[in-house]
Amino acid sequence: MSDFDPLKFNDDDLAVQEVRPQLKRPPLYKVILLNDDFTPMDFVIEILMDFFSMPEEKAIQVMLQVHTQGVGVCGIYSKDVAETKVYIVNDYSRENQHPLMCSMEEV
Repeated sequence: MSDFDPLKFNDDDLAVQEVRPQLKRPPLYKVILLNDDFTPMDFVIEILMDFFSMPEEKAIQVMLQVHTQGVGVCGIYSKDVAETKVYIVNDYSRENQHPLMCSMEEV
Protein backbone atom coordinates (compact mmCIF):
# COMPACT_ATOMS: atom_id res chain seq x y z
CA MET A 1 0.00 0.00 0.00
CA SER A 2 1.21 3.51 -0.84
CA ASP A 3 1.79 6.36 1.62
CA PHE A 4 -0.07 8.74 -0.71
CA ASP A 5 -3.45 9.79 0.65
CA PRO A 6 -5.51 11.85 -1.79
CA LEU A 7 -7.48 13.41 1.05
CA LYS A 8 -4.28 14.81 2.54
CA PHE A 9 -2.86 16.00 -0.78
CA ASN A 10 -2.32 19.75 -0.63
CA ASP A 11 -2.01 21.64 -3.90
CA ASP A 12 -1.24 25.03 -2.34
CA ASP A 13 2.28 24.84 -3.77
CA LEU A 14 1.08 24.68 -7.37
CA ALA A 15 1.56 27.80 -9.48
CA VAL A 16 -1.54 28.44 -11.53
CA GLN A 17 -1.65 31.13 -14.16
CA GLU A 18 -4.93 32.05 -15.74
CA VAL A 19 -4.69 32.00 -19.52
CA ARG A 20 -6.34 34.86 -21.33
CA PRO A 21 -7.06 34.38 -25.01
CA GLN A 22 -5.13 36.69 -27.30
CA LEU A 23 -7.90 38.49 -29.11
CA LYS A 24 -7.06 40.50 -32.17
CA ARG A 25 -9.34 43.20 -33.52
CA PRO A 26 -10.63 42.42 -36.98
CA PRO A 27 -9.26 44.63 -39.75
CA LEU A 28 -11.24 47.69 -40.73
CA TYR A 29 -11.93 48.87 -44.26
CA LYS A 30 -12.51 52.33 -45.64
CA VAL A 31 -15.27 52.69 -48.20
CA ILE A 32 -14.28 55.13 -50.94
CA LEU A 33 -15.94 56.83 -53.89
CA LEU A 34 -13.97 57.27 -57.10
CA ASN A 35 -14.35 60.32 -59.29
CA ASP A 36 -15.72 60.15 -62.80
CA ASP A 37 -16.60 62.87 -65.31
CA PHE A 38 -20.27 61.94 -65.68
CA THR A 39 -21.99 61.42 -62.32
CA PRO A 40 -23.76 64.62 -61.17
CA MET A 41 -22.55 66.14 -57.92
CA ASP A 42 -26.10 66.11 -56.52
CA PHE A 43 -26.27 62.34 -57.02
CA VAL A 44 -23.00 61.86 -55.10
CA ILE A 45 -24.36 64.01 -52.25
CA GLU A 46 -27.57 61.93 -52.26
CA ILE A 47 -25.53 58.70 -51.99
CA LEU A 48 -23.47 60.06 -49.10
CA MET A 49 -26.53 61.23 -47.19
CA ASP A 50 -28.70 58.17 -47.86
CA PHE A 51 -26.19 55.31 -47.58
CA PHE A 52 -23.63 56.78 -45.20
CA SER A 53 -25.94 58.90 -43.01
CA MET A 54 -23.93 62.05 -43.55
CA PRO A 55 -25.44 65.45 -42.87
CA GLU A 56 -25.65 67.57 -46.02
CA GLU A 57 -22.66 69.76 -45.12
CA LYS A 58 -20.37 66.74 -44.59
CA ALA A 59 -21.69 65.09 -47.77
CA ILE A 60 -20.82 68.24 -49.76
CA GLN A 61 -17.29 68.23 -48.30
CA VAL A 62 -16.73 64.57 -49.24
CA MET A 63 -18.24 65.12 -52.70
CA LEU A 64 -15.84 68.03 -53.30
CA GLN A 65 -12.94 65.87 -52.15
CA VAL A 66 -13.97 63.18 -54.65
CA HIS A 67 -14.29 65.83 -57.36
CA THR A 68 -10.98 67.59 -56.70
CA GLN A 69 -8.76 64.74 -55.46
CA GLY A 70 -10.27 61.83 -57.37
CA VAL A 71 -11.25 59.87 -54.29
CA GLY A 72 -13.14 60.42 -51.05
CA VAL A 73 -13.63 58.35 -47.92
CA CYS A 74 -17.26 57.64 -47.03
CA GLY A 75 -16.58 55.80 -43.78
CA ILE A 76 -14.63 53.06 -42.03
CA TYR A 77 -16.33 49.74 -41.30
CA SER A 78 -15.84 46.05 -40.61
CA LYS A 79 -15.30 43.95 -43.73
CA ASP A 80 -18.89 42.70 -44.00
CA VAL A 81 -20.41 46.16 -43.59
CA ALA A 82 -17.93 47.71 -46.04
CA GLU A 83 -18.66 45.02 -48.66
CA THR A 84 -22.38 45.56 -48.27
CA LYS A 85 -22.09 49.33 -48.62
CA VAL A 86 -19.91 48.99 -51.74
CA TYR A 87 -22.42 46.60 -53.28
CA ILE A 88 -25.51 48.72 -52.59
CA VAL A 89 -23.89 51.97 -53.76
CA ASN A 90 -22.62 50.41 -57.00
CA ASP A 91 -25.98 48.73 -57.60
CA TYR A 92 -27.90 51.95 -56.92
CA SER A 93 -25.58 53.90 -59.24
CA ARG A 94 -26.17 51.40 -62.08
CA GLU A 95 -29.94 51.48 -61.51
CA ASN A 96 -29.77 55.24 -62.02
CA GLN A 97 -27.49 54.96 -65.08
CA HIS A 98 -24.46 56.57 -63.41
CA PRO A 99 -20.89 55.23 -63.67
CA LEU A 100 -20.04 56.18 -60.05
CA MET A 101 -17.76 53.55 -58.52
CA CYS A 102 -17.49 52.68 -54.86
CA SER A 103 -14.75 50.40 -53.51
CA MET A 104 -13.01 49.50 -50.27
CA GLU A 105 -9.46 49.35 -48.97
CA GLU A 106 -8.06 47.90 -45.76
CA VAL A 107 -7.17 50.61 -43.27
